[in-house]
Order: sequence, then C-alpha cells, then structure tokens
Amino acid sequence: MTSTLDQTRVTPVDLDATPATGGDPPVPEISDAANPALGPMTQRRVLGMAIPIIGENLLQTSVGAVDTFMVARVGEAALAEVGTSVELIFFIISILIAVEIGATVLIAQAIGAGDGERANRLARQAVVWGVVIAIPVSLFGFLASEPVIALFGVEPDVADAATTYLRITTATTITLLLSLLCGAVLRGAGDSRTPLMAATVANVVNVGAAYLLIFGHVGLPELGVAGSAWAATIGRAVGASILLALLFGGRRKVSIRGRVGWRPDPSTGRRFLKLGVPTAVEQGLMAGGFTTMMAVVAVLGTASLAAQQIGFTALSIAFMPGFGFAIAATALVGQSIGAGDLWAAREAARLATFWAVLWMAAGGVLYFVLAEPVMLLFTDDPEVVGIGVRAPRALSVGLPFWAIWSVNGGALRGSGDTRTPMIMGAVSVWSAVGLAFVLVRWFDGGLGWVWLTFFFTAPLGALGNWLALRKRLRPGADVAALAVAAGPGGAGH
Repeated sequence: MTSTLDQTRVTPVDLDATPATGGDPPVPEISDAANPALGPMTQRRVLGMAIPIIGENLLQTSVGAVDTFMVARVGEAALAEVGTSVELIFFIISILIAVEIGATVLIAQAIGAGDGERANRLARQAVVWGVVIAIPVSLFGFLASEPVIALFGVEPDVADAATTYLRITTATTITLLLSLLCGAVLRGAGDSRTPLMAATVANVVNVGAAYLLIFGHVGLPELGVAGSAWAATIGRAVGASILLALLFGGRRKVSIRGRVGWRPDPSTGRRFLKLGVPTAVEQGLMAGGFTTMMAVVAVLGTASLAAQQIGFTALSIAFMPGFGFAIAATALVGQSIGAGDLWAAREAARLATFWAVLWMAAGGVLYFVLAEPVMLLFTDDPEVVGIGVRAPRALSVGLPFWAIWSVNGGALRGSGDTRTPMIMGAVSVWSAVGLAFVLVRWFDGGLGWVWLTFFFTAPLGALGNWLALRKRLRPGADVAALAVAAGPGGAGH
C-alpha cells in the first residue's frame, strides 16, 4: 500500500505567515521552474534524505565512543591525550569544509536545475580542489602539532602522546578530506544512502583496527593512543576508496568518470571558496572556541579533562539529528533554489527544523536522566564520573535551540548565504567561551557550569539564523538572484 507521504505534500506553513483573519487560505506558490524529476517536498523526502545522514554521523560518533572506551582502558592520561587532540582535529576539518560545502551547494543547485553534466564537472573539480587544499593543511598540521599541543599547558606525558596522535592524523589528512568530500558530492545530488553504506564499512574496519592496534592483539605492536589514530586513518581510507570507486563507476546520480574536467579551474575554485570559506571560518571559529573551552577545562585538572572527553563524546550523539537535518536542508533547499521553487525551499526548512527539534528535545531528556549510567560505561573512576555527569546534563537542556540554530543555518547555506551562519555561530560559541572563562576564573565554576553557558548563548544563533532565513526565502523573493551561486546554466541564467 502506498503511503500518504508518497502522494501528498504536507500543508505548508509559510516562514512569513501571519495569523489568519478570515477568508480562504493562501494557495501554495510553486514556481513553473520546478524540476518535476525531484518530486514534491514531502516529509518522506526530507526524512529519506536526513535519516541516512544521521545514521552515518551516528556510526562515526559511535565508533569515536568505542575508541574512547578502549583508550579509557589504557588510563586517565591516555583519555586526556585523545581529548586534547580531537579538539584540534575538529579545527582541521573546519578548514577542509570550505570545498565540501561549496560542492554540496553548487551540485545541489545544478541537480535542481536539471543539469547533470554541470553537476558532474563540479564533482570532478571538487575532488581536485580538495586535494590541492589538503596538501598544505597536512604539512602545516604535522609541523605545528607539537607547539600547538604545548599551548594547552598539559602534563608532559599527555603532551607527548597527544602530539603523536595529532601528527598521524594530520599527515594522513587526504583520507579524511576525500571521505568528507565524496560524501558531500553525493549528498548534494540527493544521495545520502551511499555515504551511509561506505561509512558502515569504514567504521567496522576502524573498530577492528583500533582493537588490534591499541592493545597489540594477534602479534601486532601495542600502540596505545597512536593505535587509535592509525585505526581511524585506515577506516577513513577504506571509506574514501569505496566512495571514489562508486563515483568513478558512473552509476550514481553524479559521476566523476571521464578524462575531461580534471585540470584545476580557478573560476570554479573561486565559486567553491566564495560559498565555502565563510562556512570554513564559521567552523574554524567554533572549533577554536571549543578548543579554548578545552583549555579552560584543563585548568580544572586532568580528571575534569577526561570527564570532558567522555561527556562530550557521549552527548555528541544527541547532536546528530541537528547535524543530519542541517545537511539535508542544505541539499534540499539548494535543489529547490536550482529548480526555481521557493515554496519547496521553505517547506524543506520547515520540515527539517520540526523533526530536528523533536528528536533533539527527546535526546536531551534521555541524556539528562541517563547521564551517570552513560559515564559509567566509559570509566569506573568515581572522581571522573562525579565531575562528568554535570556536563551532559547542563548541555542537554539547550539542545532544542541547537536544532533550530543548526537546521536554519544549513538551509541558509543551501540558499547561498553562508555568511549569516558564520556570524551567528561565532557569536554564540565565543560568548559561551567568555562566560565559561569568567565562571571558572572568578567564581570557581566546575565543568557543569562551563557547559551550562550554551543554554544562554545557543538561542542567539537560533534566532539569528531563523530571522535571516525568513527574510531570504520570503514569498516574492528573486529566486534567480538566490540561484546565482550556481553559475552559468543555473536557474534564472
């Protein structure tokens, strides 16, 4: 039996709607430029795009949790070592995201406009420019690992192992970049299932390799923290290889098969960067904020640093719906803009926001109630557990605001506006960092107070992104101007 969601559009709620005063309801605006091959913007389409992304992110986070669990068995210091390095890896990812987000938006708009050949050319250029950026990032990260770790002021044994972990990860940045970029290309084309499949295989490999290399099983050397880094690298390499093979195969919605289009095109690179650099700056500023927050927590001692790593690893699973629906909103809004359908763009943002808030509110309740049992899964150190339960409980109460913040930011990126999410992200995170520093420095606040700061600052990002999206996708807006990011051949050109 065919589901109602397969047949009918959900009744739209306009982002600019005002209370009805009588008369007939407005007729949904649907542009004549809409691409019928994409299908109507229904709950089924939004959930079908978002759920595999959430599953992929959940797999990656779960593997991170498993790695954290295994590293915790090595000792409290090892856990602090990985925690320190992971924050810096997030900073590296923020740099690589410049090409990733540009590729997602441009390919989504090309697919929406029905121009598959342009989407294929953009996919090839995305891979090329990704490699161009990854090489200097790898070199810089490798050389800067030791002095950057030293900035945290951690104990010498923690600093040595954290430097080793970070050097392995930065030297192999190309595997991370390709796995991220190939997934972004496919999601821009509306295919979120293939990246999920590749991530499943990659993460199974990661867990197996971590078990063997961290503890030195089946005759392999016992590498400890370094084994965790090598396992992650091997897993990423496997996932990237699968995605590259499938993209070269030419049987997906977008393909990089062919000999032409591989020479770096400066104009295409500029278009990627015009869209992607603000997002990279946003992620960099946010990652820098979280890294600074880690330095604030480090003042509280190694136990707090270890508790921070466990708590944030566990709680990051609750962030997955927000991230998943944000990425889905970027792709679906981009496709709708490319097709010239403003109503579909608004509906995609509305549905994605609704489901993200629902899921993250439920996750917040769950984490608040189960904070202590979750901590006990990772460690039996009573000091770490006692400190650690405060962080997820404090952060969980603000999760619905994170959902609105994330999804509306993703929708803005799909419409070509990557500057507003950058500004709102920086304001929200760094306001929390400043408040946390004040609480720790002058009021003897603990880990719980550090993370409660986001309850007061996350609404800033949520409100700012929502208002900007409401204005950008208002009825009567110039869809051709929004699609200009697609370049020649885009809607309205």
